[in-house]
Amino acid sequence: MNAKTTRQRLRRRGAQRGVALIEILVSLVILLFGLLGLAGISSRANLAELESYQRIQAVQLVQDMAERLNANRKVASCYSNGTAGIQLSSTSSTIPTCAAGNVQQQTQAAADLAAWRNMIQGQSEIDKDAKGNNLQIGAMIGAVGCITLDDATNNVYLIAVSWQGLASTAAPLSNGAAFPCGSGVYGNEKLHRVVTTKVRIGTLS
Repeated sequence: MNAKTTRQRLRRRGAQRGVALIEILVSLVILLFGLLGLAGISSRANLAELESYQRIQAVQLVQDMAERLNANRKVASCYSNGTAGIQLSSTSSTIPTCAAGNVQQQTQAAADLAAWRNMIQGQSEIDKDAKGNNLQIGAMIGAVGCITLDDATNNVYLIAVSWQGLASTAAPLSNGAAFPCGSGVYGNEKLHRVVTTKVRIGTLS
């Protein structure tokens, strides 16, 4: 074997090694983009899961109060403070007194509102912070519960629960204006989420 043949073989081997290195680099780049895509999908999935979890909690709170109001319907006005409406949150927690009905019905209405306020404030699940203080984490972010007399003529009550979402969407509206329950609490109305239900109370003797 002469020196020329040896040099040619060495050059071919070097070229093959260079091609192999390029293939490895291309594979690594493709793998990197794939991993970044998976990370993005995972992040969006976690966000959607938390949004769904908060909505489920809000629906449960709305249904809970609708059942309480229906069970004590003779003093339904106690639950909405007459025509004034009630808003309960971590910063607004006063339960007004009510003169409708008898003492037992009034006491039940106050107890129902207190229990609902506690759930809105997250007392259904307690955790500890680094200093050992209790943290109420059993509710949505910035939860606000509202009960209003929506239609006095037909005795219809509107129960609403608002909270702060994690991604901007369309802001909730009521008759073309910002939905009143929780409005202005979250800084950006596009983060404002709300679920509602209506309870109609028949004319009772």
